[in-house]
Formats: sequence, C-alpha cells, structure tokens
Amino acid sequence: MPRTRSVTSSVLGVDRRTVLAATAAVSVCAGVGYALRPTDSEAAPAVPPASAPAPAAPAREAVPPVAVPAAPSAPYTKGTTLASVAAPRTGSGYRRLRSAPGWQRVVRGDLAAPVSGRAGRRTTLAAFVQLTDLHLIDSQHPLRLEYLRAANEIAWRPQEALTVQGAVALVERVNALRTAPVTGAPLDFVVTTGDNTDNNAHTELEWYLKVMSGGRITPNSGDPRHYEGVQNSGVPLYWQPDSTTRDAYKQRGFPHLDGFLAAAIREVRSPGLNLPWYSTVGNHDAMPLGCYAHSDPWLAEYAVGGRKLMELSPAEATRLQQSISQDKDPRGEVIRDLLKSHTRTSRAVTPDARRAPYTPADHLRAHLDPAHKGVGGPVGHGYTAANLDAGTQYYTFPVADGVIGISLDTTDPGGHFDGSVGTAQLNWLDATLRAHKDAYAVVFSHHTGKSMTNTRPDPARPAERRHDGAELTALLGRHPNVLAWINGHIHRNDITPHKGSGEGSAAGGTFWEISTASHVEFPQLARVVELVDNKDGTLSIHTTLIESSAPHRTDHADLSQTGLAALYRELSANARFDGARLAGDAKDRNTELLLRKGGRR
Repeated sequence: MPRTRSVTSSVLGVDRRTVLAATAAVSVCAGVGYALRPTDSEAAPAVPPASAPAPAAPAREAVPPVAVPAAPSAPYTKGTTLASVAAPRTGSGYRRLRSAPGWQRVVRGDLAAPVSGRAGRRTTLAAFVQLTDLHLIDSQHPLRLEYLRAANEIAWRPQEALTVQGAVALVERVNALRTAPVTGAPLDFVVTTGDNTDNNAHTELEWYLKVMSGGRITPNSGDPRHYEGVQNSGVPLYWQPDSTTRDAYKQRGFPHLDGFLAAAIREVRSPGLNLPWYSTVGNHDAMPLGCYAHSDPWLAEYAVGGRKLMELSPAEATRLQQSISQDKDPRGEVIRDLLKSHTRTSRAVTPDARRAPYTPADHLRAHLDPAHKGVGGPVGHGYTAANLDAGTQYYTFPVADGVIGISLDTTDPGGHFDGSVGTAQLNWLDATLRAHKDAYAVVFSHHTGKSMTNTRPDPARPAERRHDGAELTALLGRHPNVLAWINGHIHRNDITPHKGSGEGSAAGGTFWEISTASHVEFPQLARVVELVDNKDGTLSIHTTLIESSAPHRTDHADLSQTGLAALYRELSANARFDGARLAGDAKDRNTELLLRKGGRR
C-alpha cells in the first residue's frame, strides 16, 4: 500500500457549479454505487452497473497551498489534556473549577504487543480531530423538554443557553493546535460524529454551520430583544440567573448573575475551522428532540408557534420520560396529546418560523451551500449532490494517501434515539471496503455498536430491513483494512478492541472502536487521532483528548464571549456529578492503541 504522507493543502476547492455534480474532496457515493480511488481521490464506480457508463472526473478549481507552520518538537502537550484538565474543587454544593494535572497516555496492547523502539521508526499515515455531540441548543424553542426536570434532575442543563459560545471556544482550540501532539505531523481535517444540533431546528443548523465555517451568530430566537425561556420564567425548578428567586439551583450555590441572559443572546463571532471539516449525522440532527419521527404536522406547527410549556407535575413528567426511554412514542403522539392538554398552562412566546424542524434534504442543502464552505472547505463537508438525489447521508472521503474515511448514517428515521442501518447502506459499506481493500479505512458514525438496537423500519423504505450494531461490528471485522470505528452518542469516553471473525478461509480483521465524550456535558472534550505505521508489523492509533480554549478559572463578572465559554464549562460541571464516569477510565482517554498491520491477527 502506498503510504506517502498527505498534507492539508491537498484538499481541493470546488465552485458552486461543480458541487452540483460532486465535490472534489469527496467521492460521489451516496449509496448509488460510487467510491473513492485511494490513489487519486477521484470519483469512480466501486461496483458499476453493467450498462452504466463510467462517470467523468469532476471539474476542479485550484486553491493556493495552505501554509503549514513549522512543527514543534514532538511529542508535546500544550493545549491538550496531557498538560492539564479542568476539575472541580473539593467540597460540596456549587464547585468552582481549577487546573488539575493532565491525564497520562496509556499504551494498550489488547490487539497487538508493543515493540520497543517503534517511536524512532514510525511514519505518520494521518492525523485529524474528532468533535462529537456539540448539541447546539436553541434554548427558547417551544418544542423542548425542560419540564422533564420535574422527574429527573439531569433532564435539563443550566448551561444550555451557552452552547454556541462553548462550541466557538472549541473551534478556537482546534485552530491553536499547531500540529498533532505525538508525531508533530500537520492535522489533515476535523470530523464531527453527530448530534451537532439538539432539536433538529433550522436555527440550530444555521448556528452549527457558522460555528464550524466562521461567521457572526446571534444565539437567540423569538423576540430579538429579550430572552423568553425557562430561565426567566420564575419557575424555581430551573436556575434563574438574573433573578433573586431562591430556585433549586441557587439553593445548591449557583450564582446570581445580573445580565446573564442578555449576554447569552448577544452576537457571537466564530473564526471557523482553519482545516477542512466533514459532517456526520446524529439522531438529534435527524429528528425533533432526537427521538420523534417526522410524521406529525401539529408538532411542526407547535415548534414555530407562540406557546411554550415550561412546567409539569412530577407524575406527568415521569410518564412522558418513560414513553421516550422505553421507546413507546416514536411518532410523538404522547407528547402531542400532552402539549394539547396543557394549552392553557403553557406560556406565550414570540413565534419564529426559523425554529421549524429541518428534513434530511434541508440538512444536505444547508451543507452544500457554498456560503458555508469556510476556510478549509470542502463544499458540502462530505455530502454531495448525489446524496441529495438518492436521499442518503453517508459517503466516503480521502483521509490521506492510502487511507479513506467512511461516514455512516446510523440514525433510524422511524423514531427513537438509538440507531441502526438499512440493508442498502450495509451493502454499500461492504462493497466500499472491498473496493478499497488495498487502503486502510477509518469509519465514522454517531452511534456506538451497543447503542444500535433500534431496528424500526424507515418510513421512506418500509420494506427494507434494518441492521443492529452487532451486524455492523461483524461486517467491519470481516475487513482487515478497517483500523478504527470512531463515534459518539453515549457522551462518554470508551475505547473497545474488536477481533473480527474470518470469512471462509480468510483471517478476520482487528480494529478499535473509539467513542468520545460530548461537548455539552462535563468534562466537554474532543479528541485528536493520529494513525502511524510502526515499521515493525504493527500500527498505532494515538488518541489525545482536548478541551476548549476557555480558561479553567471563571470570573462571574466577565460576561464576554470568552467569559461565557468558561462559565459554560463550570455550569456543566455542576449540572451533574458524574463527570468522572463520562471522562472514562485512563485506558479510554489519552492512549496508544496497537494493532497488527493490515488489521490481521
């Protein structure tokens, strides 16, 4: 296999006309029989129909090379959790944050034994950053479930009005990473693994695209002058930052912050990522509230309307929560009837058409808009016009010479928050991996293998069988070129080794499943991934967790964009007390994951 190191500047730009055919950085895959040539990154048929002509190579627009700064000595720790991590101070009640010692790197030989001297022999295959579960939240949206707080304390987050500021600080951190921390290699790209938005709202989708690509964002909807949501409702169930109300959170030591809500809805500026970035869809991107199928026009009207329910009894909240967690309401009938029954007790808010739920086609068109290309591109951020034509949200893209990326759509449009894949996508994945058997493959999805348990039929394809995580894991294990499956959804760092089974007389593959914590729950992390060839029959996958650029210490008088990003982290640390669980064990954080070259045992 060719292993020439690629650089960021190899990603080519595309004009508006070209994107209607395909993006230059991405294969025209979209479930219609196309895949990526590992040698030249052009669109080519993977399994062409007998009568289909070969597609023409897409037109390309030259882009000047991106200047790469001189690499610092490697390994290095600056800006990573190897150097330090934010941690709550000891004590009870509301805890301020401090800088704690960083997390050391753990070498894992579950799939291959480490060989001494590999650091002096290794060559870099690729280096990139994973962001996951940003959950950009329109916190004033009428169709939200804050009132479930009456049944479960963690059903609502006091930091929800600050997700945009927090995400921009994460973009700033990525931009400040001069190179990959272990090898000193230039970073190739950034990939998201879903739940980029929280409530499938057009407002949130616009904010996400501007956070990632750059621009000015006003994280407000409804009344342009005032916040209208649960945090100035006077309901003591929620933190009322501007009020003197002795709410449930102030009783725990949460601060009184004059001007907090006005600051939270002020304009935010994002520099946008200075690397190419690719997008993967999650259940919160695909469905309202991450669990309800697009099937009820009444709920769609409620989303843009002028009433918002802010309070429920504990008994009603418990019943609604059970209908969601036990998968009893995939079409939203229970919540629709509940909202109708509470018309009189819901509160008046300013209607806003921008809060409408977006469809998969809307999602694709927004990504394909050249206005959201950003500095690094590519137009579409992985998605192509072929996706739009086929109604799919999965694709391949070039990671580096001899390495391809595969972004899957594991959401189930039939409803519920857990995932699965349809037969057409599973067959496409199998064919794509076979077509690229001489290249290494990294697979990206939102759901983990264990959270793909929902095989409800897709309403758009009712006759198509859905496949669970065990079937997807088995398929990946049959392909020795698969190195890693990188995902999110569970809001927790978790790294699992997989040993594939043979297909006939062929040896099975080995790969690592790497799940990364969210950026909406503490400890609010993202992950740098480096793929290296150790030149001794083994490969290593180095994972290094990073936080946002916001300072660990907060100043409650500082309501600037940076001050709010720091407060976002501190509030999240106090919203729930299982941050250590979500951070995972040492073996799930900063690691070196070894496996046999080619994935063979």
